[in-house]
Amino acid sequence: MPDDLDRPIRSEITKRYGSDAIVEMIRKLDTPYIALNPGSSFRGIHDSLVNYLGNRDPQILLCLHEEHAVAIAHGWAKVTGKPLAVMLHANVGLMHAAMALYNAWCDRVPMMVYGATGPVDAAKRRPWIDWLHTSRDQASIVRPYVKWDDQPSSLEASLASMVRASTITRTAPMAPTYVCFDVSVQEEQIDVMPDLPDPANYAMPQVPAVSQEDAHRILDLLATAKTPVFLMGRVSRDSDAWDRRVALAERFGARVVTDIKTAAAFPTRHPLHAGAPGYFISQEAGVAIASADVVISFDWVDLAGTMHQAGVTVGSARVVNISLDPLLQNGWSFDHQAQPASDLSMLADPDAVITAICDSAGVRGAGKLALATTDHQSARVGPGAKISIDGLSDILAEALRDVQPSYLRLTLSWNGEKCDFRSPLDYLGYDGGAGIGSGPGMAVGAALALKESGRLPVAVLGDGDFLMGATAIWTATHHRVPLLIVVANNRSYFNDEVHQERVAIMRDRPVANKHVGQAIGEPDIDIAAIARAQGALAFGPVEDSSTLVHTLREAISEVQSGKTVVVEVRVAQGYSATMTEGMTQ
Repeated sequence: MPDDLDRPIRSEITKRYGSDAIVEMIRKLDTPYIALNPGSSFRGIHDSLVNYLGNRDPQILLCLHEEHAVAIAHGWAKVTGKPLAVMLHANVGLMHAAMALYNAWCDRVPMMVYGATGPVDAAKRRPWIDWLHTSRDQASIVRPYVKWDDQPSSLEASLASMVRASTITRTAPMAPTYVCFDVSVQEEQIDVMPDLPDPANYAMPQVPAVSQEDAHRILDLLATAKTPVFLMGRVSRDSDAWDRRVALAERFGARVVTDIKTAAAFPTRHPLHAGAPGYFISQEAGVAIASADVVISFDWVDLAGTMHQAGVTVGSARVVNISLDPLLQNGWSFDHQAQPASDLSMLADPDAVITAICDSAGVRGAGKLALATTDHQSARVGPGAKISIDGLSDILAEALRDVQPSYLRLTLSWNGEKCDFRSPLDYLGYDGGAGIGSGPGMAVGAALALKESGRLPVAVLGDGDFLMGATAIWTATHHRVPLLIVVANNRSYFNDEVHQERVAIMRDRPVANKHVGQAIGEPDIDIAAIARAQGALAFGPVEDSSTLVHTLREAISEVQSGKTVVVEVRVAQGYSATMTEGMTQ
């Protein structure tokens, strides 16, 4: 697309409006982009972004669906730990975005979400359309899964709410905030630009520091423990924090369990890493947890469920639960899972606790133990060799050997034994709320955040996930975001085939019918054609391993040259044993 279509025509600004002040405030809140799908309820803000700010930040990320806008901000936050701005049209755009907001809430990521409503004053509403786009309490649509919301009725109140929302979303535990602007406030003419609140005058609330007493309580447990286990959950992307985790585990000989729902937290090829990361714990991880005399949970997702799966009874091990998550728990969503039993529960940031323990114990530097090497040659490669999901992972890893990849997403069928994560940006985790369709948008946002990092962004998506969110790819191509998406196409909503098989066995009904209402075929969908329609360079369908080797090499080269690339790979159906057992328990 020609560049000049995104360059506003400059003209002298002779009048100012409320929306000009709003976008200046967004600018002061230090966000480089605002993701949006256009809407009439914020036409004033859109005009100000284009004609008042011009080429100054934040730049517009044009999206083809509101759910993509939120997913892109979600992916950005997973890399940076910082909020991006999102603009959503009236109540209808907010409804479109609701699933993506729930994902971001469950994943505990920051995000500044702005909405708009028709005139609250009914006398100012245009016939029909303004009435459809006005609601008495717009945030009620998403209030159970945003951290804070407001619908201010004046310009001064709007600016104040924006600063408050920014402060709240950045404060741990993090989650999206939502501020809804009255169209009348946006479109009112103002004589002079008001004094904008300075975010520097509103200090970020600090989580209480970890006391030496608490650090020593944990150290005392570790000093006498014979079989300690660390459950590494939602932790930061900071490389120094990564090194401290490794050094602490080595100091006390603690086995470490990670999962695939959250981002890389500990090297998976480390001799202390227990089992393969998965959506449910592996047999080896379960044995390690069941044998532990001390279990320390560092913001682990679903501690109670994991202990139950491992067969741990209350009182059989000393349990320390470190998490700020109770501060977000409410009565609408049960994403907080069952309440875990613990001997010590600390409202604290997990990395801060690890830092305090390391300081008290004199633990310094990175880990000392060597990581195991990985063999990527297990896949049978040759003319006509069909592709399993394990084969795909091996061939992809081999193709990426000479670059530094960041895996932005992996499919539900991915075998955790194939994961070789050696640094915090090697893998970014799942979407939080387990909502299909989030993958493409989150991949675009994460790839945008990694654009100048020297890393090659790679997302391995299922066909169902890709098809639901495929038009998010257009935003990547439009904004020239280098990204490799590999679609592992098993031509089915296979996750639910596993469930149908289980139900059929339990009810003594025909297992052969498990594909009915699940298979995506007759006709097959041309995934590569869909990708090309969004402006991406696309390959496939690739159906044999020999072709895949050459295709991935070419695709990686194209991403390195700055392109968005999609490769469709036809894979056999199947899940790892851990995933299948976990889904059907």
